[in-house]
Formats: sequence, structure tokens, C-alpha cells
Amino acid sequence: MSPSVALLALVVAQPPAPRADTAAAVAYLVKRQSPDGAWRSDVYAAFKDGTALTPLVLGALQDADAAPAAREKALAFLDTFVKDGEVREPDGGFDYPVYTAALALKALCHADGVTRAAAKAAWTKYLLARQLTHELGWTADDPHYGGWGYCRVVPKKPGATGFAPLFTESNLSATLFALEALTSAGALTDARAAAAFAFLRRCQNADGGFHFVHADPVRNKAGLIDGVGVSYGSATADGLRALLLCRRGAHATDVDRRTTRAADWLRTNFQAERHPGPYPAALEPNRNAVYFYYAASVARAYRAANLGEPAGLAAALARKQRADGSWVNEVELVRENDPVVATSQALSARAAVRGPGR
Repeated sequence: MSPSVALLALVVAQPPAPRADTAAAVAYLVKRQSPDGAWRSDVYAAFKDGTALTPLVLGALQDADAAPAAREKALAFLDTFVKDGEVREPDGGFDYPVYTAALALKALCHADGVTRAAAKAAWTKYLLARQLTHELGWTADDPHYGGWGYCRVVPKKPGATGFAPLFTESNLSATLFALEALTSAGALTDARAAAAFAFLRRCQNADGGFHFVHADPVRNKAGLIDGVGVSYGSATADGLRALLLCRRGAHATDVDRRTTRAADWLRTNFQAERHPGPYPAALEPNRNAVYFYYAASVARAYRAANLGEPAGLAAALARKQRADGSWVNEVELVRENDPVVATSQALSARAAVRGPGR
């Protein structure tokens, strides 16, 4: 056998890269939809009312271009929170108001929501009211100015001796979700984008990567060095996507420079099988806690920034898929051990890498 023939035989003999079974993942999620159209957790109490999981799963099914009947039922469930042009929170409020509003609004901006203009307007208004800007007493020198966070009430800045509700501070993930939804709705004004960009600048490190929140050693997944969050994969993917959404007006040149640095960090540090970043030894056990969120965000970031496909990510997702079509994370820290959460993120990641139905 000649060398060229031998080489050809070797190439032909290579097994194809594994592919995630999208149909099985969709079937897994649809099977777990409640009769009222919601998705609820069997693992976490905070996810049992359906307001957190339903728009997440709905978005994943839209990403996969699958299960239209289930999507319509989910939208009907979300309709129950809109009345007379306003979002009506359940008793006790939403556990994750910005995520719920942003994901609901983004879903309504899909073709599925074409007949729901009133609901779209209500969720837009609700989301805009939660940006930390001058309207709520925040000023440009506040480290959280311009972003969105996890606060369960409208995050007004407390006075010097006032009580601050929990989670008033902005974080990168909630800010990205809000920016993406408002952009989809055509409601992100230049002024609001500029305010958000002010927050994003504070989240970007000298190495081009991003951290999650100001001066928090717990919620910055890779910890702090000298009081500053360390860059890591999911935050940098989120940061890159958020920067691209704020590219307008006088800030365009600065956004371009920062986008290039964030993209360079992602390409240099990208890993398909695990969540990247210089984790300290004490935090290493939780490195992959955010793996499926990272997979979805980095796949979208590569697409948004025209970086090509993240090499090996589709195959890594396929290898991690379980026989019943679901995905699950062994690490509990950010609740990806709930298979509905992990499967939704993985399905969106797979769609972003390969496109719906491929």
C-alpha cells in the first residue's frame, strides 16, 4: 500500500464527531411541561412557580426551532402575568425578575409573539424600569451604574442611611439579558446603551476578559485578586456579547477596542470540555458549575463576533448528553444539576453552534 493510500484509509477510518440528539432533548423538555404551559423544577423551590424556568425553556425551543405547540402553551402561561398593559407579579414577586422579563420579552420578539404586542410592551416597560440609572437615583460614579441585577424590587439607590434591598447591585449576566431583549424589541436607546456601557467597562479586566460583579469574591466564580474579579469564560462571553449590543454613537471606537480584546481572551482561553479561567485551588471544584451556561454564551459570542465555530464544542455537548436526551451538571453551585436548566442551556448552545435542525 502506497503512503498516500494508507493516509487516505486512515482519514476514512476516523469516526465522525458525535452529534447531540436535538430531537431527544426537545422531547425530554416537552415531556416535562406542565398542563398550564409552565416548566417547574423538581429540584429547587425557587423554580417551582414556573416564572424562572418557563421563559428559559421557551427560548431554547425557539432556538432549536422545535415544538411549536409547547411554545404556544408557554406563551399562554406568560400571558397570565400581563394585565391592562402592565406586568402583574405573582404574590411574593418574581424570584428572578430581570431574567424572567428579559427572556419573556425576547421570546415575544420571536415570530411566535407576533400577535402579542401588548405583552411585549408591558415586559419592555418592566425591564426598562430596572436599569440602575439617574431615574432611580444612581450616578455615573457608582460602580453599579448602568446595569441590571437580581433585585426583586425596583432597585432605587438608598440614601446615606437608607436600607438597601438584597441584590441591588448590577451584574454582567442580568445586564446582558436585558440588553439582548431590549435590542430585540427595538427599545434600547442610545442613552440606555451608553449607561450600560459604563457598567461594562468596569467589568472588563486589563487582560481583556470580564468578571461578573463588582468586588464580590463569591459570585465572581474565579474569585478576586486585589479586590478585582478574575476573568473567566462565561463572564467574558457575556461581556463580549454585551459590548456588541452597545456599539453605537460616540462609544463605537472604544467598544471596538474592547470587543477585540474580549474576543482575543476567548480565543486564547477557550476550552470545549470545561469552563476556562485561572481558578485558584480553593475554587477549582466549582469550575464547571456554570459549564452549560458558558457553552450557550460562548457559542453565541463566537457567532455574534464572527469568530467561526468554537472548536469541539458541539462534540463535547454530544458526549455529555444522557441517554434520555437531557444534560445535567454534577456541580450544584448554579443549579445546573437541575436537568431542565442544563438541557435548556445545552440545547441553545447546540443551536448556536450548528444552527437549528442541523
